[in-house]
Amino acid sequence: MTTRELFTFSELEHWLDQHRVTEIECLVPDLTGVARGKILPREKFTEDRGMRLPEAVVAMGVTGEFPEEGPYYDVITPTDRDMQLRPDPSTVRIVPWATDPTAQVIHDCYDRDGQRVPFAPRSVLRRVCDLYAEQGWSPVVAPELEFYLVARNTDPDVPLKPPVGRSGRSETSRQAYSIDAVNEFDPLFEDVYDYCEKMELNVDTLIHEVGAGQMEINFFHAHPLGLADEVFLFKRTVREAALRHDMFATFMAKPIAGEPGSAMHVHQSVVRTGDGHNIFSNEDGTPSQEFYWYIGGLQKYIPAAMALFAPYVNSYRRLARFTAAPINIQWGTDNRTVGIRSPLAPPAARRIENRVIGADANPYVALAATLACGYLGVRNRIEPSPECKGDAYLGEYQLPRSLGEALALLRAERDLASVLGEGFITVYTEVKEIEYAEFMKVISPWEREHLLLHV
Repeated sequence: MTTRELFTFSELEHWLDQHRVTEIECLVPDLTGVARGKILPREKFTEDRGMRLPEAVVAMGVTGEFPEEGPYYDVITPTDRDMQLRPDPSTVRIVPWATDPTAQVIHDCYDRDGQRVPFAPRSVLRRVCDLYAEQGWSPVVAPELEFYLVARNTDPDVPLKPPVGRSGRSETSRQAYSIDAVNEFDPLFEDVYDYCEKMELNVDTLIHEVGAGQMEINFFHAHPLGLADEVFLFKRTVREAALRHDMFATFMAKPIAGEPGSAMHVHQSVVRTGDGHNIFSNEDGTPSQEFYWYIGGLQKYIPAAMALFAPYVNSYRRLARFTAAPINIQWGTDNRTVGIRSPLAPPAARRIENRVIGADANPYVALAATLACGYLGVRNRIEPSPECKGDAYLGEYQLPRSLGEALALLRAERDLASVLGEGFITVYTEVKEIEYAEFMKVISPWEREHLLLHV
């Protein structure tokens, strides 16, 4: 029995006994995608334990800060009450790098009344998937996740550099799709694949992307919640593997100046629950009206969802003209210059790729948001613009250029809030405002270089 076939706590306990687990990491993804939680001895991990965490633990910014006042506390109680954590048995996996037999289990967050905590990222994705289920649909996604390997860097004022490979040299030129460049880091990736196999992660191909030291891992298509869990666990895994090989792995959207940014492209389709038919294709194999409406929804709502797809000030450095990242919401078939791409595929596999999302996005939030955009498009029958058949980089910017602008658009978009949850949008935007304010206190080297003596 694989972990994805575990449904009950008793089955979970049997799995733990089979694997002679002595310690359990109880994980909860927070708004940034950081793993929060507790570590318990195996004998303390019981169904009636009632493990708890304060509400604010999943509602902090990347700096660990949260608002001191304001609408945030219309959703989160100022008394800092507890959430009830419930393990999802299907998420249990071995921690392959642990010294003693250790398991990790992702938990869902509930309030004292037994309702899902609305601002917990897993709750948001579950909410959107439930809306699809009500229509008799099941969404299918396949993320492509880019990241950089960089030399160890303990000083944030020093720019990042590519790591040294087996040859004893660092990359100095771009090596897109180079097999030899991937082989430079064979010992690291042998560990990554070994860890992924032991954790039953659904990873597919590994390629070298355009940037120096930039890699991409592809995941097989599956249900959004399970894949969000896998992306969450994979990020943790590759960071750990990199550290063991004296380098860092980073999912920053734009870690190195002059190099392309890192994305999380998400392929998405929708099948009927009853017969598995892809609703993006008609019976004769032609694109369906739902296919076009889904694209229309992405086009209408992506600008307002950008704070979810590009969640940090650094994220917007990636979205620049001619840098392998989109600048607008044009759509096209087999066209990598657009923000919304339809890859060449047979009718049963017809899908839509959202190329806007950054690698730094929380996978639960990003998948929930892109599915929400498409859902609204189909529900409201939103027609897309004409297909872009040329170079979309020659068009105008259609995406917000900063986190501040993106947050204003997200706050103003009521349709997205109705699908993702008003409470989630309130907590998320309030936390991001704190982060943005912190960033604005920092004076950059560019400002000192060009403004100090010239203005």
